[in-house]
Amino acid sequence: MPYVWLVAVRFLREGRFQTLLIVSGVALGVAVIVFITTLINGLQDTLIRDTLGSQAHIIVRPPEEVARPLRRAEGREVLSQVQPRAQRLRSIDQWQALLPQLAAQPGVVAASPVVTGPGLAIRGDADRAIALVGIEPEQFTRIIDLPGKLIAGTLRLGAEDALIGIDLADELGVRLGDRFRIETAGGRGQSVTVTGLFDLGMRDLNLRYVYLGLRPAQTLLDL
Repeated sequence: MPYVWLVAVRFLREGRFQTLLIVSGVALGVAVIVFITTLINGLQDTLIRDTLGSQAHIIVRPPEEVARPLRRAEGREVLSQVQPRAQRLRSIDQWQALLPQLAAQPGVVAASPVVTGPGLAIRGDADRAIALVGIEPEQFTRIIDLPGKLIAGTLRLGAEDALIGIDLADELGVRLGDRFRIETAGGRGQSVTVTGLFDLGMRDLNLRYVYLGLRPAQTLLDL
């Protein structure tokens, strides 16, 4: 045995209590580091899952409507200050042809059409402002794990079906199989049946999101 190891072993044998303290301290320090690292990694995974697990990474929208200043023929501006135009709800032109092109882009794992717009959920005397989200379940679930977020019911979105958050269900006083009415700013309305309750991990999202089929949402939002 080398001289250095011989001295070290003799020292450890003679000071057994001190050796025990050193080993215990090192073990405790390593355990604390492992615990903190695991905790931070777990919090990071939870934060990413809660923030990005309920929305797509990239959203393609129609271009905004821009008011242009009035100009003379020679290029001089007549009205240089123009009030910005209010943005109206509208769809992407020829989105059916654009969707496969987006899905074929490098790095794109999945693409899904989505219809979104404001609405009002009404049941009896209760009414709540909501965000309508029209989806095609087969494509949408490749981006958002909606089946994994269901607390009750099934992912069924027929012509009169809807998925709502657990907090919105409490606010409206509805459960699986109950019906409530959805109305939009355009004056359109429809009664739907609750086929599933979900929990997206955020109360604000659970209060606002109402998932419908793509075509019923297009009808309600006039898109």
